[in-house]
Parts: sequence; C-alpha cells; structure tokens
Amino acid sequence: MNSVIQATGYILAHTPDLLVHNGTTQTSERVLNADSDYLRQLPQHIRTYRQAVEYLPNQTYIGNLTPEELARVEQPWYDKPVENASRFGTFGEIMPQDEFLLLMQACDVFDLVWLSAGFVTAVKPKMEAHPLIGEDILAKIKSGVETDAIEHAIAQEHAEPLYHESALVGYVRRAHEIDPNLSAHTMLENLVSKATSVLSLLHVVHQANIEKSAVDYVIDCSEEACGDMNQRGGGNFAKAAAEIAGLSGASGCDIRAFCAAPAHALILASSLVSSGVYANVVVTAGGCSAKLGMNGKDHVKKGMPLLEDVLGGFAVLVSKNDGINPEIDTAMCGRHTVGTGSSPQAVITSLVTDPLDRAGLKITDIDKFSVEMQNPDITKPAGAGDVPLSNYKMIAALAVKRNEIAREELGAFVEQHGMVGWAPTQGHIPSGVPYLGFARREILDGTVKRAMIIGKGSLFLGRMTNLFDGVSFVIRANSGGSEEGAVSEKQIQGMIAKAMREFAENMMREQR
Repeated sequence: MNSVIQATGYILAHTPDLLVHNGTTQTSERVLNADSDYLRQLPQHIRTYRQAVEYLPNQTYIGNLTPEELARVEQPWYDKPVENASRFGTFGEIMPQDEFLLLMQACDVFDLVWLSAGFVTAVKPKMEAHPLIGEDILAKIKSGVETDAIEHAIAQEHAEPLYHESALVGYVRRAHEIDPNLSAHTMLENLVSKATSVLSLLHVVHQANIEKSAVDYVIDCSEEACGDMNQRGGGNFAKAAAEIAGLSGASGCDIRAFCAAPAHALILASSLVSSGVYANVVVTAGGCSAKLGMNGKDHVKKGMPLLEDVLGGFAVLVSKNDGINPEIDTAMCGRHTVGTGSSPQAVITSLVTDPLDRAGLKITDIDKFSVEMQNPDITKPAGAGDVPLSNYKMIAALAVKRNEIAREELGAFVEQHGMVGWAPTQGHIPSGVPYLGFARREILDGTVKRAMIIGKGSLFLGRMTNLFDGVSFVIRANSGGSEEGAVSEKQIQGMIAKAMREFAENMMREQR
C-alpha cells in the first residue's frame, strides 16, 4: 500500500552577514580582486530582515501566499513588498540572523561555536519566546565570551568570524589542526546546514501534530557532506539534526545526489514506509551558505538588492497510509538512467512520459508539474532565464509531439499545468519539493488530483562523471484505503493458520 505525505515544513533564515563573508561568490572575489567595485558596492545592496520577510517569493515559500497569487503580481517582485507580512507562515517561518546564530550554537556539540556574552544576553530572550524552541535546545546555548577572546581565536587559531549587522559577534573554531574537512570554514558550512535542518524538523513535527518520538527514521538530502580526512563524506547529518530536534526514537542516514537528492530521498522514504520497515520517515535538508549571494554580481550591476540572502530548509513527513492524505504513487516513478542521454528532450521523456506511459496516462492527466522551482527574480537578471518556464515549455512541446494537445494550446498548457518559481537558489531546495506543501493542501481540498514532482541534478559538478541525473514521482488523491483497514499478508497468514488449526481440531473430534 502506498505511503502518504502527512505534513511539510519550510523555513528560511535571513543571513546577510553570512552572504557577505561566507558566500563563495564573495569569498572568491576577495581572493581574486579584493579591491573590486563589487565588494565596495555590496553593503548598499543588503536587505533588512523586514525587507526579506516582505518579499513575495519568501512569503510564498512559507505558505502565506499561493503560487497562483504570486503569479498574478507583475515581475520583478523585489520592489513590491507584501503589506503586513508575517514571519510565521502556514508551513514554517523566516528566522532572523541573530536568532539563527544562537540556533547554530545550540546545534554545536563540540564547543566550536562561540558568541559574545553581550550578544547572547541580548538575543536569548527572543529565542525563549520562540513557540517551537524548547528548554532542551535553550539549555545548549552557552553564556558567551569576551570580545578579546573572539579576536584572538580569529587572528591566532584560524577561526571563522561570525557577524551580525556588520559587527563581530562570535566565531567558529576549527575541529582539527590540519584536517581540511574539519576546518573552521567547513564546520561553519556544516553547522549552517544542520541548524536549518533542525528548524525544519521542528516545524514538520508541529505541523503533523505528532509526538517527536513517533518519527522512526530521518533522511537528510542536503548538499553538504560531513566527515574527516579518512572518510570525507561519511555523514551523518540526519541523525545529528534529529538529536537536537528531540526525535529520540529516530535513526537516519544521508542521501546525496546534488539538486536531485530530495526526489531520490522521498522515493526511498516512501519505499521504506510502504514496505513496513518504518511507519514515519522524515526527509529533510538544510541550507547551503556557499550559495548565498551566488548571483550577487549581476544583481549589483542592475541596481537590485541581493536577493540570495536567505538559507532554505524543508522537511516532509512520509507516513503509512491513513486513508486521507495524498499518496506517493511508487508505480509512477521516472528515472534518468546511465543510457538515457543528456539532451533536454531525452531527460524530460525519461522523467515525465516514460512513467506516465507505464500507467496508461497522458501528460494532461497530471494537474500540476513541479520542476526546478527557481525564483525568476533571481535567475533572469543573471542571464539564466526563467527556469521553471523553460521546463514547462519542454513538457508542453512533448505533449504537442504526442498529439495530446494542439500546438496553439501550448501556452495554455504551461499556465494550467505549471507554476511560477519562488524558491531560493540553494541547489537542492528548489528541486520540485517546494510545491509539496501546496500540493498536499490542493489534493486534500480536491482542486488537484495528481501532481508530478521532478528532481534534476548535474553530476559533472563532482568531476566524477559527465552524466546528468534525475528522478520523478507522482502524488495523488488517497484511494480511501488505510493500513489499519487493509488486511496485511501477516494477517492473512494468521487467518490461514487459524483455519488449519480449527480444521485439525474438528478432524480430531470426529475421530473420537
């Protein structure tokens, strides 16, 4: 029996100082051209926290606006703030940088993150007021150190500085003297990913209204990797985040597949639940500090604010069938194989039409396709175009080629079956999964019957292969069955055994 999507959680952390000091576009520029115009102009293009909260795509990401409502607003969106925008949304929240730094410290179990005493004193009350941050997490926040200790660690011990509102407020120290995989830079990146995952986990458990101990397994599908010089990507982010989030009954592992990882992880989670190995599996991913300000040079050139100033995170709870929530239909999974080829048509065919053909369905039988939901406000000024729109046009072109729609219907298909993008450019974060929260809601209220989630990735980034990658799956309205209502194979075997015992007893009675 298919598993179901029981709940979703989506979070953003506004981290403009991490953008300035830790995004690879900025750190590379300091090495190559420390006196560049870009670095000088950078501070004038930083958004305030309030501006980030009021940004239309960010409000869409946390569920306060629907993709349809976003689409009705003319692009660009960065100059059209949302009135009375809320930090908290239907699916999650947008956390400010000062609180996020404290959350990073709470996620640190090796005394690597230190913040100034004054900063901790000022910010901790805000954390104490957070509705999902409990005493178990608050107790992990250290009291703080003096400024001279911070400056010494940075100058003499290769520590990575932490800033808030351009002021030095702490540092992340290295975890080993010579291991580059445990350097202060890497530890900061990994703690950022862990902290955003923890916040996502807290939200998904809250949305599901279940006990934390009910989560059996966690799969992390972010783009970071943790380990040491002897096993550089050994992991395990999943169990590390589950520990801080208080998921005491959970085990877990990491899945890595670049941008396609969330789709891979959700298929695996569904399989684990459907097979009966686990009842509740959470797929989660934290944000990537390296990608903050990735397209910053183009944004500054065009006089725009730096829109890539937020870390993304998400979590999806996959559970055994309850007869209500949308099902993950594992019979309709698309996959890009080694022999598929890398042309756009070959990729879309393998991910979209192949699984539909196996199910006897047309492209038009899918109400919504969720592809690479990159925010065009970010990608178009950088010359990358409107990524979701390009994908939808390719799917529509295949529908025309298969005589499922007329050529003149191509535009209407894109509008009806596609969506505008709203996700931050965090690699794995936009890859199909931002729509899951909306898809669950729309399937439950009957406006959508089937949706296809498509994850695609570029494996050549690791310099191990030039192959492309991708997987897809379909979620659909619940068929009405449930694990409790269905008769399992074990129950059937029990019934057979009972019948055989009764038959034997009857035979013995007759013989007497």
